[in-house]
Amino acid sequence: MVLMVDIGNTNIVLGAYDNDKLLFSARMETKVSKTDDEYSINLLNILHLYEINPRDFEGVAISSVVPRLTPVMKNAIKRVTGCEAISVSHDLDTGLKIKMKDPTTIGADRICGAVSAIKKYSVPCIIFDMGTATTICAIDREGNYLGGSIMPGVYTSLNALVSHTAQLPQVNLDKFSGEVIGSSTKEAMRSGIIIGTASMMDGMIERYKEKLGEDLTVIATGGLARLITRYSKSKIVIDENLLLDGLLEIYSKNKACLLYTSDAA
Repeated sequence: MVLMVDIGNTNIVLGAYDNDKLLFSARMETKVSKTDDEYSINLLNILHLYEINPRDFEGVAISSVVPRLTPVMKNAIKRVTGCEAISVSHDLDTGLKIKMKDPTTIGADRICGAVSAIKKYSVPCIIFDMGTATTICAIDREGNYLGGSIMPGVYTSLNALVSHTAQLPQVNLDKFSGEVIGSSTKEAMRSGIIIGTASMMDGMIERYKEKLGEDLTVIATGGLARLITRYSKSKIVIDENLLLDGLLEIYSKNKACLLYTSDAA
């Protein structure tokens, strides 16, 4: 059994796998102020909730876009599971052919998503990852990672709107009626954020199709993907475990060499 840990700017997603079977996935809040003791307690509580013995893990891998938190989480994982967690980086064999001008600038989360998409879906494809930022990753017919787009995430946009206006309130997006014409201020904000984002996705999909081809596979992942894509006019595959599956694939490619290194040490 192995543990995959995806550290994002808003949430940390955990996934435990038995071979290729996902046993559970769970989320906890990303807080750079937390200590490794606090994260150790969080990890223990989640594993206890799913009736998992932390000492049953034979390996752990981390994808992180929060560098300050990576060593903290590694210490917590070591304390709880006894495993030395490995981090996705350019030193690992990801199998991904990156065609960006500077491949070292690509985030670990985008590497994991791309690796997973190439294995699970037909190419060319694009991936929408809807978190603190909304990102698009483009993969061509040969499986090359070309780059993509980055824009503010749904809640990042909403929070900026509320904090920079005097009369606009915070709203619960889950209460959206589905009406494009909002009959109240809150409904107008929900329409603008949700349908506006879905429309942006539709527009970007058309532009990416012009570059990559009409047979483009479109994948969406992230905490808000299901809510937003409901209002899209495009065909979009929802894959909530895309990054965890990609992290597992990268771990599997490297575990033999990692175990050898560990034994040698």
